[in-house]
Amino acid sequence: MSQEFEATTNNDEMRSEYDFSGGVRGKYYAAYTQSSNVVILDPDVAEIFPDSASVNEALRSLVKIAKSIQSNTASL
Repeated sequence: MSQEFEATTNNDEMRSEYDFSGGVRGKYYAAYTQSSNVVILDPDVAEIFPDSASVNEALRSLVKIAKSIQSNTASL
């Protein structure tokens, strides 16, 4: 790396050209929380499910089993 690049990346100060004076805190917060469906997995669960597709597959299987059990007990 060049020394010039290192000097600019190690600087924790905001650049003077960034102007947040017109910013509104939380402007998109409500819309984001209503449209987003993010779930944080505990580390031990995340080890078992490497991606969202595997989580979805497991949950769909669980729902199918639960519905099957529910319909079996309702018919008794």
